[in-house]
Order: sequence, then C-alpha cells, then structure tokens
Amino acid sequence: MVKSFQGVRQVKPARAEVQDVSVGDYMTRRLITFHPHQTMDEVIKILLDKKIAGAPVVDENNELVGIISEGDCLKEVVKGKYNNTPSLSGRVSDHMSVNVRTVPPEMNIFEVAQMFLNMKLRRFPVLKDGKLVGQISQKDVMRAVQRLRNSTW
Repeated sequence: MVKSFQGVRQVKPARAEVQDVSVGDYMTRRLITFHPHQTMDEVIKILLDKKIAGAPVVDENNELVGIISEGDCLKEVVKGKYNNTPSLSGRVSDHMSVNVRTVPPEMNIFEVAQMFLNMKLRRFPVLKDGKLVGQISQKDVMRAVQRLRNSTW
C-alpha cells in the first residue's frame, strides 16, 4: 500500500467583492437652497443658523444656477466695510459662483474623493437629468469610507 502525504494545503482567500459605493448612496438629499434674488444678509443668517458653509442656488424651476459659500459672503462684508455701511443688502446673484462643477449620483465616491483633492472644493451639487437631486461633501465621502468593510481595501 502506498501512502501519499501532500501536507497542509493553503486555501486561497476568496476574492473580495468590490463594493460599488456611489454618490447617490451618501449624498445629502434634503438641501437648504437659496435663490438669486435673496439678500446676502438672509444668506449669512441662514448659514449661521443651520451651521453650514454654503448651499446651491436654484431658480424658480429648481434648476441649479450657482452656489453660494461663506467665502462669497465675505465679499459683501468687505464691501460694507469699504463703504462704511453695515448693510448686507447685496444679492446672491452678485456674489454666487456660477461655474459650478457637478457630479452625477452614479459616480463612485472614490472618484469624487479624488476630485475633492484635485480641485480643493468642499462640496459638489449632484445633478440627474439636469435637475438638482442632492449634494455630496467631503464629510459624506468620509462617512461612506468608514462604513466600508475592511475586506474591500
């Protein structure tokens, strides 16, 4: 009788499944938005009350026309100081950024993370079929990554 000893066989680990984590899974859907005709005084009050750093600007059809941020608000503050007037009566349309980079909800969060690093931005409005459906921030991406299983890394 012949005995064969092969020793302990290594079991190849199962290939980790790649998790498809999209912007739509982690974006903020209930947004605070502004309109171009609102005053900067209103914007500053809302940003402070809601503890946010910026928000999309939409028209009557809820279509994205720009984005307003704390930095944009500072322009009005400086203008008031220059003119020696405390009034913040400037309009959102005068200070908002109009060349807004947007992302689709299907985009992978790792792609968005790279965009955040490359573009030095804090948020991207999310558009689907030309309509504003949400916003993704750096914090949203970090929250998504924290929830991923270690096996996908």
